[in-house]
Amino acid sequence: MKPSTLSRRRFLRSTAGSLIALPFLPSLDFRAFAQEKSTTPPKRMVFLGFGYGVTNETWFPELTQTGSDYTLPPGLTPLERHRKDFTVVQGCTNKFANEAHWGSTFWLTGANRYAEPGQSFHNSISADQVAAGLLGNDTRYASIQLNTPDVQNSGHGPGLSLAWDQRGKPVAGLDNPVVAYHRLFSDDSLPLEQRQAALQQKRSVLDTVLEDARRVQRGLSKSDTDKLDEYFQSIRDIETRLGKDEQWLTVPKAKAPMPEPKPGLAGREEIKVMYDLIVAALQTDATRVITYRQPVQTLLASLGSKVASHDMSHYTPGERTEASQKRDAAQSELLAGLFDKLKAVKEADGSSLFDHSCVAYGSNIRSIHYLDNCPTVLAGGAARLKLGQHIVLPKNTPLANVWLTLLRGIGVPAERHGDSTGVAKELLA
Repeated sequence: MKPSTLSRRRFLRSTAGSLIALPFLPSLDFRAFAQEKSTTPPKRMVFLGFGYGVTNETWFPELTQTGSDYTLPPGLTPLERHRKDFTVVQGCTNKFANEAHWGSTFWLTGANRYAEPGQSFHNSISADQVAAGLLGNDTRYASIQLNTPDVQNSGHGPGLSLAWDQRGKPVAGLDNPVVAYHRLFSDDSLPLEQRQAALQQKRSVLDTVLEDARRVQRGLSKSDTDKLDEYFQSIRDIETRLGKDEQWLTVPKAKAPMPEPKPGLAGREEIKVMYDLIVAALQTDATRVITYRQPVQTLLASLGSKVASHDMSHYTPGERTEASQKRDAAQSELLAGLFDKLKAVKEADGSSLFDHSCVAYGSNIRSIHYLDNCPTVLAGGAARLKLGQHIVLPKNTPLANVWLTLLRGIGVPAERHGDSTGVAKELLA
């Protein structure tokens, strides 16, 4: 290894013969260990998605009030103290979206469900996974997907998280805070030799599978060849993950900057602790890309509402509308708390974690069964966006234009994403 590529973590291992795990020192900061060539804090991306949309009449700012001089609507009022640090975007649509209860399936992909002839479902890579291809090279986890066990009642649609890989296949998520905590911060109790042997066994199995697959390659129809190519890609993906595991096999995980969550959390408390875990994961540089597919039904229940989430989404004046507005306010309060925590974590240069993060918050559904004007909030300084604004893009602007703008802003040289037609220049600072 060239001296210029030696990280502090590798340097400690090479000089001492083994790695000594340091305690968590706020003034030193574990994140510094991953910054090999620059003292500039790394960029991060966070995508927070929810189902069933928002209350149309009380969540969106007035279309006539654009720029910084706009009235914050009731649904976003809890974010007032961060007003200068986030932007509300209107006018975005996933033009191929056609399922009124699929709030997240195509949210980050912008894919055409019917793009593959003869198939009733097709998806493509999500924006977070594109970002992970760049930001995930120097961290233990290229990305982390947080999920909720309340998916069925939360208006999300097919998928295992918000994330979809380059083949358009769902990426699994961590379904509760306890599981996420241990994935991020608990070291494997097995001896190193056993873990090395387990990885080698997995590689041997992959080699055998690949050899068998190559034997049947000749003489296949085009359809079968396409299926086999997809299979080979899945094997390559597994090999990549195994390589990542081997790279970090002897590196202890950072000490958690928060206590282990209590089991059984749901609704408001689940979201709050998941937000804590997001900050902790970024703070310790376990990953730089995170998605969170959030609950709705359990959130309503935790707010004392007896209205079912689906019924709430088809709100009418009275109890359903009150439940929808209460949901909006609670989600905004929790988001404001996340911003508080991101701002409170300081980098080595005196800036904050918030300054070097890009946070996108929203849904593929506007309200009820309406799939236009996807609710969108953007925050953080990583993507060089105009903040403190209400920006109305031309009607039916591809939501993928926003994702492409964010990806370009963090340094991903993507030409396009999903059904994008270009960057949203109105968002650029």
